[in-house]
Amino acid sequence: MSTADEPVITSYANAPAKTLIAGGDTFAYRELGPVEEIPVVFFVHLAGTLDNWDPRIVDAIAKNRRVIAFDQLGVGVSSGRVPDTLEKAADDAYTFITKGLGYDKIDIFSFSMGGMIAQDLVVKHPDLVRKLVLTGTGPRGGKDMDKVIGTTYWDMLRAAVTFSDPKEFLFFNRDDEGKRAGKAFVKRLKERTTDRDKNIKVSALQTQLKAIAEYGRSTPSDLSVITQPTLIANGDNDRMVPSVLSEDLHQRIKNSELIIYPNSGHGGIFQYWQKFAPIAAKFLAP
Repeated sequence: MSTADEPVITSYANAPAKTLIAGGDTFAYRELGPVEEIPVVFFVHLAGTLDNWDPRIVDAIAKNRRVIAFDQLGVGVSSGRVPDTLEKAADDAYTFITKGLGYDKIDIFSFSMGGMIAQDLVVKHPDLVRKLVLTGTGPRGGKDMDKVIGTTYWDMLRAAVTFSDPKEFLFFNRDDEGKRAGKAFVKRLKERTTDRDKNIKVSALQTQLKAIAEYGRSTPSDLSVITQPTLIANGDNDRMVPSVLSEDLHQRIKNSELIIYPNSGHGGIFQYWQKFAPIAAKFLAP
């Protein structure tokens, strides 16, 4: 945990690369924004590393909040192996937050797989989380979520054929507006030029995909235990985690707000970052 006498960094592109040891494992992370007792911890998507967060969203929140992003075990610079279930990933996150960073209360910003892990964490440790942001995600046992493996491999193939980043296909519609948004998003992810993270290994991606498929086929969690303020957002044409599952979350989580962006896919919050970033920052305001 950082101290108040450190200089305040509010640009994710300049956030220092750090590591800590917790539970015998090394976790890679970055933190920025003013020091405070309750930080906002970011839970990243499938195949995501520290370099996969949109700086426009991170920076908007970090103006007034302490933001901490981390690599799951087996990803990037973190040690160990990717857990074979999302419940285990949630346990790892709990170790990182409580034993590594020393926090007993946090807010969460999550996207896609990160939102699934965040749900498992909150269900198991409801007192740990004060506010929750769930974007591009769905509940355990969500309809058609287990189809993510086929969708991911197909879009990775399409991206390879066109020499594109797979996220342009997985996160965005393939109309003119979606293509422009996808390329702009990928460009923003490259703004950091030093201390870049290591790319995820294929074997780690495969393990994550299987864990998501298992999550999708599992018995639904009791989300009635999530009573803290919750913001849910997605695009209206999410091919990875069907948009209808965001509505499902909204119905099952008391005190939740739902935003569905038009003409957008899994990465709707990135396509509409100019609208979403200030909404998320306001929701997470201290």
